[in-house]
Amino acid sequence: MNLPEVAVFDLGKVLVDFDYSIAARRIAARSTTPPGDVQRFIDHSPLLVRYETGLMTREQFFREIRQTTGFLGEIEEFAAFFADIFSPMPEMIELHAALRRAGVPTFIFSNTNDLAIAHIRRDFPFFANFDDYVLSYEHGAMKPHATLYEVVERVTGRKGTQILYLDDRVENAEAGVARGWHVIQHHDPKASIARVKELGLLPKN
Repeated sequence: MNLPEVAVFDLGKVLVDFDYSIAARRIAARSTTPPGDVQRFIDHSPLLVRYETGLMTREQFFREIRQTTGFLGEIEEFAAFFADIFSPMPEMIELHAALRRAGVPTFIFSNTNDLAIAHIRRDFPFFANFDDYVLSYEHGAMKPHATLYEVVERVTGRKGTQILYLDDRVENAEAGVARGWHVIQHHDPKASIARVKELGLLPKN
């Protein structure tokens, strides 16, 4: 078995947890729309997909949200409400740190937006410790579209089994498997850490 040479991490639900209902409650408190309706709009409107695909700016995204919900604040207040929904996943952050100590190059590969990234970059120090970042809104595509996986291969300089990829979503994991990557569909830190050790990137003891 060929061992991976780099580790590629999804961000949400792998290194940081998130909960959009936190944003919905905060936005609703300053809006004319109830929290449940704000939550449904965030979950089911194509707006977030357009934003995370880089098809609209944060200002355009804010204007659409304000028009729909009746949000009464300005963009700075909205940005704080919308982005502050994350909490660290310590065991996975430590896994990443252990891989760095072992000399394994690491990368972020995420469907996300610039508000979220600005918040995480500011409040989560571990985020600075990656070799590079492939973020959907910067490339005009979202996982599991093949375009974004091609970007990962170009940025890492690796292909196939040279890449280890951790992602929680089955469709994203399957897209990595289709390219011949080593893939861990993350659901439990202990299981993911054990699999990384089985692949020989970290000692088993």
